[in-house]
Amino acid sequence: MRRWRNAVKWMRRNYRIILIVLIFIFVAILAFGFDLGTGTALAMAVPATIVDGTDGGMHAVDGPLTTDITRQASPSLLLNEIDQQVVKIRPMATPLDQISRYGGGKHAGSMIVDYYQVDTKPTSTMLAESIEEGDGVTPGGATPQFTLSTENDDIFDKTDTILVQGVLGYEKDGVTPSAKELVLYVTNRDNANGLKVMALNGKKISGVPNCLPDIEEGTTLIRMGRAASELDVQSPSFEALPNKAQNFCQIFKMQVEQSTLQRLSNKEVNWTMTDEEEAAIYDMRLGMEKSFLFGVQQKLWDPNKKEYIYLTGGIWRQAGKQFNYTTNTFDRAKLIDLQREAFTGNNGSKRKILLGGSKLIGYLSNLDYEKVILAKESVSKWGIDFTELRSKFGTLYLLLSEVFDEVGRSEDGIIIDPEYIQKYVHIPFSTQNLDLKSPGLRNTDALVMTEASCLVLRYPKSHMRIVKR
Repeated sequence: MRRWRNAVKWMRRNYRIILIVLIFIFVAILAFGFDLGTGTALAMAVPATIVDGTDGGMHAVDGPLTTDITRQASPSLLLNEIDQQVVKIRPMATPLDQISRYGGGKHAGSMIVDYYQVDTKPTSTMLAESIEEGDGVTPGGATPQFTLSTENDDIFDKTDTILVQGVLGYEKDGVTPSAKELVLYVTNRDNANGLKVMALNGKKISGVPNCLPDIEEGTTLIRMGRAASELDVQSPSFEALPNKAQNFCQIFKMQVEQSTLQRLSNKEVNWTMTDEEEAAIYDMRLGMEKSFLFGVQQKLWDPNKKEYIYLTGGIWRQAGKQFNYTTNTFDRAKLIDLQREAFTGNNGSKRKILLGGSKLIGYLSNLDYEKVILAKESVSKWGIDFTELRSKFGTLYLLLSEVFDEVGRSEDGIIIDPEYIQKYVHIPFSTQNLDLKSPGLRNTDALVMTEASCLVLRYPKSHMRIVKR
């Protein structure tokens, strides 16, 4: 009796500890699958691996991979470092979207994105009007000045020197043709009348030295260094103001319903995203890839919805340079010309990406690479396997983009500089569960994936279109 009384006293003093132990035992029994009513063990379910959205780690729970577990797990998965997860879905098919996600998106506080882009000052232009030998020459006069009209007078200023490409100058006697091209010196720039120039190695006409020979319209004029006199302290100021540009973020959406998920097999990818969700995200990324490349910037009024829809502009038309080719095949000389054009005349990096249609990639694949151009089988960048083409100008990472085939541009391509491509994100890639049961729409649960974003090119001339004419 005394023992019982002592036990009761002990239990009263330690009732909190006893209560905690009982709760722990009860939870443990539930976790290990025991039936409390009969004390018999339940059949152990196949462990399913889901993602804990709090830390992104992989955790195992007992039970089959049901749609409820999938619905519970997937939003956490998609919302936690979504770009790091989404980039693993068929990256080779959407290289542009892939690279932009790796670079990280810049938050945009509005659907309308204003940004500034700066180009290097152009180094060449073309003659707008032809010059005939003897124009502007007064017999017996001093060294004459001539007026030139170019397609872009603004790239020149006083004291600039100009190389006239393809037009040979003359020796000091002004009679003997020289092996050197004609060079001009700019004495003044008049926005109304054009450039005032003097020839450094021109032709002697009617006793007047350094006159201009025949120069055809369309001749390339190349800006060279400035030449100051001994007493010059100042020089015309250099201007490189950024140009303001604009693009619209487009709202991309994709919906997957639970009724579809219930018909899926038990096969899982390594982060437990179902096959249907993976296919939906892939299809969404593929559509975004096409819009990022060839979309047309527009603010469209939808009379049915009574609201505006913003459509993003693609980078195809943002690129500042274009390389045209006319033959159905590339030779090594043509490829060298392409690389020269891609890597010169801009302030871009020496490693760029060439995305092309199947025929363009076929032309490039048929070339024999040796000496000047070296080809490596594969190099991995941004989660994508590229073929690397090296030359004295720079390195191209070559990749087939079937998007070009789908839009009828199998012989075209684009060279982009990954250092100067920027993604703006107004709404990060996210998911939302829609309740379609309560309002009586459908007896399903729906998962909607959304992103509002756009791509822009910094330094447009570091990017180049490749077009088959």
